[in-house]
Order: sequence, then C-alpha cells, then structure tokens
Amino acid sequence: MTAAPDRADVPRSAPVRLWEDGFAADPRRYYAALRAQGPVGWAELAPGVPAYLVTDRSAALDVLRDPETFSHDPRAWEETVPADSPVLGMMRWRPNALFADGAAHVRYRATLIDVFDLVEPHDLRARVHRAVRLLAGRIGPRGEADLVGDFSRPLMALVLNDLFGLPDSQGDRLDEGLGKMMEGGAQAAEGEAQYARYVLELIEAKAERPGDDLPSRLLAHPAGLTREEVTWQVFLTLGAGYEPTANLLSNTLSRILGNPAYYSTLTSGARPVMDAVVEVLHHETPLANYGVYYARRPAVLHGVRLRDAVPVVVSYGALGLPHGPRGGEGAPLAGGEDAGGRHPRDASHLSWGAGPHACPVRQHVLLLVTEAIERLTQWLPDLAPVLPRERLSWRPGPFHRSLTALPVRFAPRSPDQPGVPS
Repeated sequence: MTAAPDRADVPRSAPVRLWEDGFAADPRRYYAALRAQGPVGWAELAPGVPAYLVTDRSAALDVLRDPETFSHDPRAWEETVPADSPVLGMMRWRPNALFADGAAHVRYRATLIDVFDLVEPHDLRARVHRAVRLLAGRIGPRGEADLVGDFSRPLMALVLNDLFGLPDSQGDRLDEGLGKMMEGGAQAAEGEAQYARYVLELIEAKAERPGDDLPSRLLAHPAGLTREEVTWQVFLTLGAGYEPTANLLSNTLSRILGNPAYYSTLTSGARPVMDAVVEVLHHETPLANYGVYYARRPAVLHGVRLRDAVPVVVSYGALGLPHGPRGGEGAPLAGGEDAGGRHPRDASHLSWGAGPHACPVRQHVLLLVTEAIERLTQWLPDLAPVLPRERLSWRPGPFHRSLTALPVRFAPRSPDQPGVPS
C-alpha cells in the first residue's frame, strides 16, 4: 500500500483506487472518499501509482493558472514508475502541446490554433451531417441500435478521419487503439502501439502526398515543426478529439434519453441541445481525471505538502459533483445564450481546463456534438432507451467517464422515406 502524504490534512489511509472496476460503476462514492480528505485527496491511478487528486474548485484553479509552480512535463515522474505501467500510454512525455511548458508550449499551441481556425463552422457542420446521414442510414432500417458502438464512436471516427485526410475505412483502427490506451488496463500498451502506428502511417502519407487536411497544414506551417513534432501534435489532437468528444456525445444522448420530458422539449425545439451538453460537462464530464500536473519545486497546495514527482491531478469529474449524496443529476439546466453567443452556464464548469493549457478548440467540439444530436433526432425522432439509466454500464479506467453501450429502439426508417433529412 502506498503511504499517505505527510500532512495531517490528508488521512493516513489507503489511497482511493481509481483503477478499480467499482470506480466506473459508481464514481460518486470514490469522489466522496477523496473529498473527505480535504481539497486535495490521495489516490492511485494504477496499482502502485499514487497521485494527488484535486477535488476543490479553488485549489484546481490555483493549479491550472500557476505555470510557475506547476508543470505538465512528466519526465521526472516517469523515472519512478515501472516501464509496463498501464497508465504510461496516457501520461508519458511527448514533444507536443499537452506536455510542454513555456516557449515550446506557446509554439505548439499556436500552430494547432492556426490549423483548426481554418476549419470553418459551415465546413465542420457539413462533415457532421454527412457522417450522421451515413450512420443513420445504416441503423435506421433496423429499428434498434447501440448509440455508442453504432453512432457516437463511429461518427467521431468518420469526422476526424475526414479532417485528418484518411478514408472512412480507417475508423475501426482508430477506435480500437485509442480505446485500449484510454482504459489503462492490461491492453493499454498494445493500444498505445496500435494508435502510434496509425499516426505514424498518417504522417508518412501526408509528407509524401500533402492534401487539404490538418496534418498537411501542420507540416507546411511557417513555425517549421519537424516531422517528429508534427507526429506528436497529431497524436495529441486526434486522440483528444476522438475519445473525449465521442464520450461527450454518448453521455449527452444518455442524459437526454433518460428523461423523457426533457427529450420532448429538445426534439420539439423548445429547449436547445446545448443545455444537455453543458449539463454533462458539469456533472458527467467525459475526461474526468486528466488535468495532470507536477510541482516544479517543494510546494504546499491547500494544506497538503506535495511530494516530488507525484502527479497532481485536477479531477474535473469530482469538481462537477455537488457534495450531497445524489444531487446534480436530476433537473436539466436552464437554456439560452448571452449576447456574445456563449452559453451562460458553460463558463462555470472547468471541463475545458483553465489557464495556459485550456482547451483551444472548445467551440469546434460544441458545434460537432450539438449538430450530431440535432441531426440524429431529426432522422430518428422517437428514440427510446432499452435500459433505465441506472442499469447502463461504464468502461473502466481512471481518466474518463465513458459508456460501454447505449441501446435504443425506434420505428424503422429507410433513407428514402418521406421526412428523412437529406
């Protein structure tokens, strides 16, 4: 058992083990145990891999907004963990925007912002509509589907492969490698290797035959990134775009379908889909525990003296949950936007991060998810869940909140049926 931190603020007890199957089934119980320790709890991300888990908003912002004290560079930590640790695939250092600090981070981040800014909203919307049309055309005649395996994950593969210049047929490879790596289990190393091959082959192809796609734009960017640097930016952006966004999409669909009254207001247009998306970002964020930092020097965070080379993980999942036993999962949030087009509740959660490493493409993600849901419910307006929400199962892993499946039924519809969107 890993020893607890040497401050009285955190109980000297066994770490809360986020790698257990029980965490996926009931994360609230685990977050409650961490919160009982104070703003900064003691956890394990994998057997023998301890971490400080930040469950308090004020403490989280102190970490996110203080690059002088907290770094994203994990190399000192890597020296302390076994080479076969199942979380290394998600946490090991790579020369990309996620794991860089200072000038290197600014350089990498600027190139990513530049190339994603070239993806116009109308273009992204068209790509989403194409993907929904293809997938809904496949499942429509069946009258039943799994909105995780038949819709959310393949939709993200279709859209991202389109943006990154790959054919639709490559979607299964993307899904398989990233899924294994994200879960952080026995197949994590295999998944990391599969995904790395996928990205390396992509960059080699684009270096030989550039196209109108994101990797080609990165290779041609005036910042002059090396091919290796471009490879690792794509490794980051393709993975960060696929897994969390697919989970945000399926988690939102689950929340909508689990409340029939809420679903009817959305499908009728009385309430915007964005309400449900924001509710998920508050209370069931797909990237639950992946704000990973490391103290650059001896530091005390809200009463806890931080050890060297131990990850400090901002728990976006814990931050979004109220302290009551079951609060926060019931009534949907109020809708509407402010004069600037922003959802009024969107800024009050931290799912996008904060500070220098805040997500630079949040508007792309929000557009993609809301368009996908709106288009799907136009195609199949009578979606009905097969199971009550409390009986759905969740994928294991310390980093994410991800459904295993979301089975639904509906009246069969063919693509050429009157009233089906074109």
